[in-house]
Amino acid sequence: MPDDRSSHHRPATSVVRLPLITGGKTYADVSQDVCKQVEGKPTREWYIAFGIALVVLLYGTACVFWTWWTGLGVWGLNKTVGWAWDITNFVWWVGIGHAGTLISAVLLLFRQKWRTSINRSAEAMTIFAVLCAAMFIFLHMGRPWLAYWSLPLPNTLGSLWVNFKSPLVWDVFAISTYFTVSLVFWYIGLIPDLATIRDRANSRVSRYIYGTLALGWNGSAKTWARYEYVSLILAGIATPLVLSVHTIVSMDFATALVPGWHTTIFPPYFVAGAIFSGFAMVQNLILIIRVVFKLEDYITVEHIESMNKIIILTGSIVGVAYLTELFMAWYSGNEFEQYAFHNRSMGPYWWAYVTMMTCNVITPQLFWFRSIRRSIVWSFVLAIVVNIGMWFERFVIIVSSLHRDYLPSSWAMFHPTLFDISDFLFTFGLFFTLFLLFAKFLPVVNIAEVKAILKSSSATLPVPTSGVDWKRPVVVDKPPAPTNPLQ
Repeated sequence: MPDDRSSHHRPATSVVRLPLITGGKTYADVSQDVCKQVEGKPTREWYIAFGIALVVLLYGTACVFWTWWTGLGVWGLNKTVGWAWDITNFVWWVGIGHAGTLISAVLLLFRQKWRTSINRSAEAMTIFAVLCAAMFIFLHMGRPWLAYWSLPLPNTLGSLWVNFKSPLVWDVFAISTYFTVSLVFWYIGLIPDLATIRDRANSRVSRYIYGTLALGWNGSAKTWARYEYVSLILAGIATPLVLSVHTIVSMDFATALVPGWHTTIFPPYFVAGAIFSGFAMVQNLILIIRVVFKLEDYITVEHIESMNKIIILTGSIVGVAYLTELFMAWYSGNEFEQYAFHNRSMGPYWWAYVTMMTCNVITPQLFWFRSIRRSIVWSFVLAIVVNIGMWFERFVIIVSSLHRDYLPSSWAMFHPTLFDISDFLFTFGLFFTLFLLFAKFLPVVNIAEVKAILKSSSATLPVPTSGVDWKRPVVVDKPPAPTNPLQ
């Protein structure tokens, strides 16, 4: 009689793929490890980080209200550079929010298991980043109490103020749709985990709050079937948004006649850049979460390496777009277009252009080295470098294209003021305040989806049917060479 190890009941395993979940976790371990940060008291580190974020938020809020009270003249704008840090920050934050939808929707449709440990944090990041981006829409309106004019009002309220021909109005529809779908997708994914916290809660108040948010989840087969059905529908709806949102944002520039903006490459170029910067921000956040909440067994080096591979891909696409812009400026024979790119690289803002090229094109190529791609420190540092470079990319596109137009007599330089910087800091305070609250009161890792892949992606089987906890064969560097079938 064969023993349990050779019986036909043993699950099929692969020695090619490295495990996504380490530490020999059981189903109970997953719930305990993820829920303990929700159920326990906040740590000292959390209080320190939350205090810093709250101080920055309060300071930024005061500066935002002063900007609205005084007017946009407190910014460094002038008659030539009418757009600067406000739109730069808006496009940057929208780009940051792209990775969440990509990880949640696109990778779900492609059945990528490595998304399960990071999709919850990425989805939360998307929602908070879109809120920060929306703040700059209200900020550069100057009169935010009239923001409803950008909506398609019924005729009973008077004339239709909205101009449907304006890409700025398209932004309103794109951002609001993107935010709504992302919020619903994030909340639907939270429901099974909220029910888990509800069932574990010791406090009557916690049980009531999480029970209300769980919407009566009972874990039945019909409930799970409907949950998966709705998730696939939302993923199908959200997938086109990954392409459409930043495409519409790029049209703010591509539909203008300004040299350096009027180009058809902007939509795919902006989408690739958004995914590039978004994945870099997710990388930073999950590396911090991994250490602070001690989730090294769930957010493994395999997750980090997969993220870095996408950063290489999208960074290379962005680099090709930069070279294509330079080639088309030369090939077009348009002297104004040629001067726009000459001014970017050799004009007064050359330092911003060099920073952009270094951070976005050269630095990410280090991820081709496996040792760097799998290094925690290098991944964290290079992800920060990428986000710095992507901010400078938006700054170069906007400011360096505007500050020298067709008339040399109107050329001007843009210099940010204290309020340009402070209003940007406000969004950082808002983002990290919201993210820290999310990390404390909601599970940062998707418990239900991690449990779903535990048998197929863990080094140790969680619940063996025979009672024997056998070890799954794990490859450290590469799979063993195939044996000779004739031996």
